[in-house]
Amino acid sequence: MKSYRLFAACFALLFIFNSCTERQNTNVLVFSKTDGFRHESIDAGKDALLKMSKEKSFKVIFTEDAEQFNDNELKKYSAVVFLNTTGDVLNNMQQNAFERYIQAGGGYVGIHSATDTEYEWPWYGELAGAYFLDHPSTPSNVQKGKFTVTQKEHWATKGMPETFEREDEFYSFKNISSKINVVLTLDDKSFVGGSNPDYHPMSWYHDFDGGRAFYTAMGHTDETYVEPLFLNHLWVGIHYAIGGDAPKALDYTMSRPEENRFTKVVLAEKLDEPIEIAVLDDERILFIQRKGEVRLYNLKTKELKTIGKIPVNLKYVNKDGVESMAEDGLLGLNKDPNFAENHWIYLFYSHITEPVNVLSRFEIKDDELLMDSEKVLLKIPAQREECCHTGGSIAWDKEGNLYLSTGDNTNPHGSNGYSPSDEREGRGPWDAQKSSANTNDLRGKIIRIKPNADGTYTIPEGNLFAEGVEKTRPEIYTMGHRNPYRISVDQHTGFVYWGDVGPDASKPDSLRGPAGHDEIGQAREAGNFGWPHFVGNNKAYNKYDFQNNKSLAKWDANAPQNTSPNNTGLTQLPPAQNAFVWYPYGESPEFPLVGTGGRNAMAGPIFYSEDFKNSERAFPKYYDGKLFAYDWMRGWIMSISMNNEGDLTSMEYFMPSYKFSNPMDMEFAANGDLYMLEYGTGWFTGNDDARLIRIEYNGGNRKPQIQMAANQMGGAVPFNLKLNTKGTTDADFDDLKYTWEITSANGFNKTIHAPEANLTLSNVGVYTIVLTVDDGKGELNTQTMEVVAGNEPPVLSLEMPHNNKSFYEPNATIDYSIKVNDKEDGSLDNGINSDEVAVTIDYLAEGFDKIEIAQGHRSADETAQFAAGKKAIEASDCMACHKTKEKSIGPSYYDVAKKYKDDAAALENLSKKIISGGGGVWGETPMAAHPKLSTEEAAEMVKYILNMANAKVKENTLPTTGSFVAKVAEDDQGKGVYIMRAAYEDNGANGMSPLQVEKSFVLKSSKLDLHGFDTYVDVNKMSFDGNKLTIPSKSGAYMVLKQIDLNGLSSLQLAAAAPIGQLNAAGGKVELHLGSPDGTLIGTSDFLEASDTGGFAPSVLNTPISLPNNFDRQSQDLYMVFINKNAAEGQSLMVVMGAEFKMIK
Repeated sequence: MKSYRLFAACFALLFIFNSCTERQNTNVLVFSKTDGFRHESIDAGKDALLKMSKEKSFKVIFTEDAEQFNDNELKKYSAVVFLNTTGDVLNNMQQNAFERYIQAGGGYVGIHSATDTEYEWPWYGELAGAYFLDHPSTPSNVQKGKFTVTQKEHWATKGMPETFEREDEFYSFKNISSKINVVLTLDDKSFVGGSNPDYHPMSWYHDFDGGRAFYTAMGHTDETYVEPLFLNHLWVGIHYAIGGDAPKALDYTMSRPEENRFTKVVLAEKLDEPIEIAVLDDERILFIQRKGEVRLYNLKTKELKTIGKIPVNLKYVNKDGVESMAEDGLLGLNKDPNFAENHWIYLFYSHITEPVNVLSRFEIKDDELLMDSEKVLLKIPAQREECCHTGGSIAWDKEGNLYLSTGDNTNPHGSNGYSPSDEREGRGPWDAQKSSANTNDLRGKIIRIKPNADGTYTIPEGNLFAEGVEKTRPEIYTMGHRNPYRISVDQHTGFVYWGDVGPDASKPDSLRGPAGHDEIGQAREAGNFGWPHFVGNNKAYNKYDFQNNKSLAKWDANAPQNTSPNNTGLTQLPPAQNAFVWYPYGESPEFPLVGTGGRNAMAGPIFYSEDFKNSERAFPKYYDGKLFAYDWMRGWIMSISMNNEGDLTSMEYFMPSYKFSNPMDMEFAANGDLYMLEYGTGWFTGNDDARLIRIEYNGGNRKPQIQMAANQMGGAVPFNLKLNTKGTTDADFDDLKYTWEITSANGFNKTIHAPEANLTLSNVGVYTIVLTVDDGKGELNTQTMEVVAGNEPPVLSLEMPHNNKSFYEPNATIDYSIKVNDKEDGSLDNGINSDEVAVTIDYLAEGFDKIEIAQGHRSADETAQFAAGKKAIEASDCMACHKTKEKSIGPSYYDVAKKYKDDAAALENLSKKIISGGGGVWGETPMAAHPKLSTEEAAEMVKYILNMANAKVKENTLPTTGSFVAKVAEDDQGKGVYIMRAAYEDNGANGMSPLQVEKSFVLKSSKLDLHGFDTYVDVNKMSFDGNKLTIPSKSGAYMVLKQIDLNGLSSLQLAAAAPIGQLNAAGGKVELHLGSPDGTLIGTSDFLEASDTGGFAPSVLNTPISLPNNFDRQSQDLYMVFINKNAAEGQSLMVVMGAEFKMIK
């Protein structure tokens, strides 16, 4: 130890007197936020780094404020040090900002528990280089251990002895990156409790994603931060991370574009199983739905219409005559490369009577599908006794060759999620060797043909089998696919990409083979991709004797053979090729970014900026040459980077904070926009979130986004008005200038230049407030509001003292009580008559706009009858000349309504007037024509206006105190709601217009709609035979009901089953938590055991609700969490078929 002390003293001199290049302009951010264990040594670390900054001439800033992680702040720093951080310390937006910072050339330094941070952020794990696994606890967490320098005379270890001992808490690691450069290791034999006996790295560095990262596991104890050896090691790591003596400026052009430069525009929603898309031209988007509809969206008119319907098969019928729902239907769509001239499209569909899937060409004329124009190119026989796997995607290459994907047409449920290769007699539907591995069959393939104008086709050069080869089909380009559901072709390289939906085994089995994996495939030439003999990177299955339940030898990837009696092709198959990307239900060691859970891989387009040189909204060059791949189940879209040979180099999320609603297909338009179909969250059914959407990119300066608010919208004079702009943002972080202009017809005119404005309005009147926000770079935004001085708004309360305010029990009695106070009018029954208060109770079967109720913008009856007209008026230019209650250039809507109240012809005449324009009724100023409006749209507008004449009619109003019985329709499916609403409009004051106040409750049925929860995480929704089901796909999956009233609820009862045979379910229990998945626990059910008997026959899973003693009776977010810690990764827990709240009696 004497020599080590001498060395340490010399090292201290080296540390102090080491050449210090001037770094006065170098800033380092030290971040020490914790969301778990907090190290006492953080303060010692800060002291050491402050001292180091003075000695090394750089500036250090300490923070635990995660809000500092934004572009504007991070660009100030050359490196960011994570000093003993723990847990989840950054939200999604902050994570995105930090990723962009590293990509711009920023540096990262991690100290000790920086690897015990952000486990759910795979990018961070790759940046840090590993994740914390454990540390010793016996005899102590802090011990002495032997370190070894792996790279002598390296900048990171210069001056260190080859081996040395020191005392610290020694972390062991998991998910250790193969790309890190390790400079120090630890000998696990030198201490007790290590978990990396073969290879225990302790310090490392690597260039990562455009930036630099250095990590050291040292740093648990206070004493560490006065050790010269450690301090010099830390300094050289910081020196590397900042970029050396002359750090380069950050270059954000190398970073992924900010997510807010992309805008998602919903063009159509509530679709019914949208499947594949084709951008026809700059005006029209064509897509298909599985049940046979061919639909066309016009971008100019914003009209969506069905232009044809293909009769398709939608069911299987087994040998016993039992029907089941099929994956068949209208499966594939693409336009002809010369569509502009010939108007041809290609469809792939399941014939309604023949057991074949058909590839046909059709013609579109005058925006209609000509059914008699069909030219059948290809028929592919299919068995329809058992499910599954159809494929069906269509793509083209630049040579005019058509590619078609087909599924293996094989039931996967008889092989426990492993290779479906059942060779027993009569088990052909359970043997994928009849199809995918059959060189003489077109199922489980990607087919390549050259269509001819007469409806025939030829075989292009380079397919897997030449024409005339016995027992082969020359149409085959690639074989060995399970369900290649979406494919694309790189128009520059000719490489083919696909997503292949993989088998269901959640874990490997020594007697059967690997766990199931989904694949993203890449074919640079024709080949065999292995199914059902291999999966992923040629992980081999065991051949299996299903008759005797006996495992046999594994298949050989270099020389696979198909000896199945169901095979009609060659016995000797081409060598199996690896997948491009592969991942299981659980964590993927090769591709950690893909996450965990349900999986359904798909392949999208490859972007090339040169294809969009003159496009106004083309994606930036950052995405040049990247493949857009996506997962239908997990909801992510990934951009995958490749080198010149096509090898994968990196992958990252596209629009990472947004979870797409089961992305189904996507295609770039000529102007650079990305069009996409979202299938929606429920299987085999229409979904509210099934949409046609467009992703637009804005590469320039962005407008400020305004938020303006007033303390109240009206009040008695003197009215103390307070205005603010809280929430106003500028994505470019420009310095914003605020201008308030407050004017009134009474002559008031005031301008205020500040984010906030406080003023007193002493005179009665209506005041117009215009806020203008200017970014100083050519973009400004304005917003307007009106406030009324001279009339205090009324105050109304609606109470249901004995009932829950979120749910009703069918046929139960609900009591209510209403109170009203108004400064000018008085109170209820003391100046305000009860018949002046509108009280309505409406039952709506489904589809009510609950958001607009909550906003109180319109009454329930108006919503149901006149919503379309009001929305049409708000979207038009009407409000430029008309106001609701006051005369403007034209008459007020109230005056129009009163004038034509009893005129039976008013609806027709006024509708025509809106469309054609004209004048002479209300004055000299003519009304502008609106020729683009349809008669129906104009009529809805007129209906809304004429209804205003009835606004004061209260014949149907209910008493202000009373009760009602919550009756429901016999066919109610749990979507019906009761809307309890009360509204009062005061009589105005001081010549000011009346003001209205409205309160409402939306009461849902206590029999919950399983597809009506607000949030689903790792829970799959499915519809089957009209029944709505949910399937938690892993332990910890949850469903959320947001802001519900829990008072009066006694329990939540689920109807659930955990069938092993049909679902391989693990069983589990339900926990109810407040506010988050691990928030306050208020209920736990019994454990539902998985069963081999009973199938889907449900059991009642009762979860009693027990609210905490300090419960504040306010609305809460309720998390229904499904738990089974013994479930295998990716193993579903149960099927939930019903859910109902029970009330306290």
